[in-house]
Amino acid sequence: MNDLTIGELIRAKFSGELDQTQTYVNLALQAVGVMVAGFVLWRASNSLHRKKQQELRNRKFETNYSKHWRKH
Repeated sequence: MNDLTIGELIRAKFSGELDQTQTYVNLALQAVGVMVAGFVLWRASNSLHRKKQQELRNRKFETNYSKHWRKH
């Protein structure tokens, strides 16, 4: 890369030659995408965990007596 003086860098920045807005927008969109995907995965994992815990709780208290008693 060419060595630029401070004055050349300032001129390039204010003339629009060093515009990095697109790079920052892409980075921000990727960050938001990662956060949304993480939130969706977290909620799905939480939902599946709750279902599993509920099944284990139900199975823990089922006995032959309680199954027979519910039928009558």
